[in-house]
Amino acid sequence: MATTEETAAANVTAAATATSPTPSPAPTALPRVPIPPRGVDYRGKLVLAPMVRSGELPSRLLALHYGADLVWGPETIDHSLIGATRRVNPRTGMIEYTRQPSHSHSPAYINANGNPESVIYRLDPVREKNKLIFQLGTSDPARAVAAARFVAPDVAGIDVNAGCPKPFSVSGGMGAALLRTPEKLASILEALAREITPQFQIGISVKIRLLETAAETEALVSRLVRTGITGLTVHCRTTPMRPRERAIRGQLAMIARVCREAGVACLMNGDVECRDQAEKLVKEFGTDGAMIATAAEKNPSCFRTAEAGGLASWQETVEKYLRYAMEVENKMGNTKYLLTQMVPGRAPVYKQMHPCKSYSDLVQLFGHDGLKEMARETDRVLGLGEFEVKPEPKQKQKNKQKQGDSDQQASKKRKREDEQEAEESAKRVAELTELAPVAAPASVAV
Repeated sequence: MATTEETAAANVTAAATATSPTPSPAPTALPRVPIPPRGVDYRGKLVLAPMVRSGELPSRLLALHYGADLVWGPETIDHSLIGATRRVNPRTGMIEYTRQPSHSHSPAYINANGNPESVIYRLDPVREKNKLIFQLGTSDPARAVAAARFVAPDVAGIDVNAGCPKPFSVSGGMGAALLRTPEKLASILEALAREITPQFQIGISVKIRLLETAAETEALVSRLVRTGITGLTVHCRTTPMRPRERAIRGQLAMIARVCREAGVACLMNGDVECRDQAEKLVKEFGTDGAMIATAAEKNPSCFRTAEAGGLASWQETVEKYLRYAMEVENKMGNTKYLLTQMVPGRAPVYKQMHPCKSYSDLVQLFGHDGLKEMARETDRVLGLGEFEVKPEPKQKQKNKQKQGDSDQQASKKRKREDEQEAEESAKRVAELTELAPVAAPASVAV
């Protein structure tokens, strides 16, 4: 029989056992789509958005200088890459994709063979290494793969544009038009993940917009995260919305959840102004990172935290931008466009920029005397300012054309006359041959 002490101890043990909570199972680790060896994980990143004109190389370098973790280049159409040529610029070391101009007024350079060519994309193999995501405009899986194979060795990832609402993109079935054909979009992503990722060891991602309802968006995202992509960026606006309209973030937490459950990184885009704000939004909505567009176009120092200095003055960013633009031989027209975004409209130099036709003009306007030599050399290479070869007046060109046509017609006439004279001469020879007596055969000595 148990003693009183044993009985009491047993009762205490039983009571403790009865009141102890049942151990909860260990939390299940969420899946993660593997990041290829040469690819990059979008998690924890603040990145530069893909922007036509504003996403050229000097802008990307400036964003990286001020702390952008990754940079997207401007959307490039698959058709333009198929048949293009890759070269390394011997003066700058930049990698350039070139092709023959599609029309006579395309900006073009004369290559070593004397043929005109246009630079359709330019990248820095050193400063953009492991940082550059190439955005592809496409509406066909086979073309997408062919174009991606051309650029994949030089970039850290391929991103498919499924959000651009501009007519040039939508009219070709690309950009936001792909949101209306989700199976086609999924087939493009699957083809890229199947063909490009194993061969080049980089990830595939997609950038989309919101659909009209949360249910439609959820169904789309649920389909896309099963294609093998490593990242998805959502622009928090619907296709008809313009940048001046405030971003809609009501669906963002749901999209982040769907991506997280599938192991795909999720970036948010739309009215993200700076790094400090981005960090707060990421925590609020549960995304993995954020993308900045318009704010970076105006002042790329938005990638800095307030603690690291915050926004730099426009004078500082303009000087650095001009230096980068000259280093990579950026087109003058693109440089001037970006400066109109970076320089405040109220600044006196804003209107004075418009007559500038060379880098020397710009450097003088902004008072950057230390860049004068660099500007003059860039002008020489690009044929700007004092080095510009001015076309002849149209009337002179017309006169030359008329003279050329006249000379060509005269040449053709002389050729016809020569041919006729030759025919007549041949006839006369034939007639004389027929009239001549036949000579007796010569005797043969025995």
